[in-house]
Amino acid sequence: MFYHQLIKPILFHLDPESAHHLVATFLSLSKKIPFFHKTLSAIFQFSSKRLEQTIQGIHFPNPVGLAAGFDKTTELFPTMIHMGFGFIEIGTITAKAQPGNEKPRLFRYPKVKALINRMGFNNPGADQAEINLKNQQKLGVRGINAGKSKVTALEDAVGDYVYTLKKLVPFGDYAVINISSPNTPGLRSLQTKQSLIDLIQGIQKEFQNSFPIPLYLKFAPDLTEEELIENLKVCLEYKISGVILTNTTLDKQSLGELNPEEGGLSGGPLFQKSLRFVSLAYQTLQGKIPIIGVGGIDSGEKALQMMEMGANLIQIYTGYIYEGPFLPYQICSYLDKVVKDRGYQTISELVGSGNSK
Repeated sequence: MFYHQLIKPILFHLDPESAHHLVATFLSLSKKIPFFHKTLSAIFQFSSKRLEQTIQGIHFPNPVGLAAGFDKTTELFPTMIHMGFGFIEIGTITAKAQPGNEKPRLFRYPKVKALINRMGFNNPGADQAEINLKNQQKLGVRGINAGKSKVTALEDAVGDYVYTLKKLVPFGDYAVINISSPNTPGLRSLQTKQSLIDLIQGIQKEFQNSFPIPLYLKFAPDLTEEELIENLKVCLEYKISGVILTNTTLDKQSLGELNPEEGGLSGGPLFQKSLRFVSLAYQTLQGKIPIIGVGGIDSGEKALQMMEMGANLIQIYTGYIYEGPFLPYQICSYLDKVVKDRGYQTISELVGSGNSK
């Protein structure tokens, strides 16, 4: 109530990127306030043994993560991990620092609780990110999201990703290869079968076929279902640790007459497509590797649907912008009640429980 009546009107009076910068600045400065993080945990953290999972050796205190894109600079993790999240994915980080696309590049569509962004992977680059992470105390689960630098040719993508991964993997619990942002020219072509195989093999070769932490791939919702299934089979064959479904979409039909900007659409209109992809992935992967479901989750009910369709974990971003900082707490408390009411011991028993072809 406090967020919706006081904070949100102030933030939404600003343009979206200025609002984000204001929040990020406050969060960065807040770590200097004594006991601030403990206070945040006391306010925002919902704790229950029923929500805990250990996946590929990583202990997740709850299944709600913050998706990549919120902490682009790697500087917000120490604060955000205290705000009710089970894990935080930083980035996207590229090998080279880049300013991103020209502003304005982030747009709100409040009627459908959506955002369109054409940020273009604005980030400080792998070298600065390494310095930032070296100087951080690490509490909680951190994912590293790596993208391709805009100036790097597609044929040199492997080296670009590897540079970032070698710099940042020592500071992460899992890593993500982002090949699905629509805002880096040509990037999504790496999702075609042979390009995907070449990319995976190239990265694995650089790490001598022994990647030090779980390695995930993040796919776009604009693949055909056949392309998605084909790529999931590639993930299994080449021993990728898990998948994230989905990134933003270029399909803006749901916005109708709202005259959408160029860029990737996230939030409410994406939910059904992401849900469908998670369901297909669950049927295809059959529990062999985990799925992180993301796209339009803004309530406990939608989080439940995503997990029932097969997501082991979920991530939020746009829903967080619209619903405010208590959303992780609300989702966790809702899921915990469902687990308890159904007589389950742990939330992992929810995963895939509602999936049928």
